[in-house]
Amino acid sequence: MTTPSYLPSSHGHKLAYHHSKGTAPTVVFLPGFMSDMEGSKAVALEQHCRKKGQAFLRFDYSGHGQSEGAFEEGTIGEWASDVVDLLTRVVDGDLLFIGSSMGGWISLLTATNPAIKPRVKAFIGIAAAPDFTDKIMTPHFTRGQLDDLKAKGHTYLPSDYEDPYPITQKLLEDGKKQAVLDGPIDLDIPIRLLQGDKDTAVPAKWPFKIKDLVTSNDVEITIVKGGDHSLSSDNDLVRLMRNLDLLLDK
Repeated sequence: MTTPSYLPSSHGHKLAYHHSKGTAPTVVFLPGFMSDMEGSKAVALEQHCRKKGQAFLRFDYSGHGQSEGAFEEGTIGEWASDVVDLLTRVVDGDLLFIGSSMGGWISLLTATNPAIKPRVKAFIGIAAAPDFTDKIMTPHFTRGQLDDLKAKGHTYLPSDYEDPYPITQKLLEDGKKQAVLDGPIDLDIPIRLLQGDKDTAVPAKWPFKIKDLVTSNDVEITIVKGGDHSLSSDNDLVRLMRNLDLLLDK
C-alpha cells in the first residue's frame, strides 16, 4: 500500500487519493459502500491505465479507507460532494467514470452535476446500485431493524465480507433526496453496465432500470453468468479492461 495524497474536503475531512497523470480522459474509479481504493478492481485499473499512459484517479470517500471521518456520519450526498471536490481541485479535463455498486449511484449523481457534467465522456457501471438505500435495502428490513432505526437512529445489516454494515436513519433519509431512478437521467454519453446474475446485493434488473432512464442511446448491458456482486475475478477484470479500452478508443 503506497502513501496517498490528501485533499481537505468542503466538509472538513482529509480525503485520501492516488492520482496518476497521463492522457485524457482521466479514468476515475468510484468504490462501493464501505469499500475503498485498495480493492482489486481499483488497483488493477490503475496498473492498466499506467501501462497505457492514461490518467487515473482512485480515492476514498470520507469515513472510508484512509480518508478522515466516521463512516456512520456519512451520506450519499456527502460522498458525492467528496467526488466533486476531488474532480474540481485535483483533476483537469475530461473524465471517464467507473462506478462499483454504490459508486455507480454516485457516478450518476456526479455526472449529472452541472459543475462536472460537461467533462464526463463515458460511464462504466459494475453492479451499479443507484437508490439502493431506499429501493433495495429498506424493503428487506426486519421488524427488529426497523425498531432499532426508530429508537436508536441506526441498525446493522449482515455483510458477505467482514463486519456488519451500520445503517443510519440519516443515511436513509439522505438517500431518498439523492434518488435518480424516479425520472429521466440526463446523460447522453456511452454507458456500459456490467452485472452478475448471481449478485445477491443488486438485482439483475437494475442495469435495465438505468438503461430505460438515461437519455443516452449508446447503452450496453453485459450480464455475467455466474457473476457475483464484486465482479473482481481474473475474467471479470479482463472484461472490465476490455470495455474500458473500447470506450477510450472511441
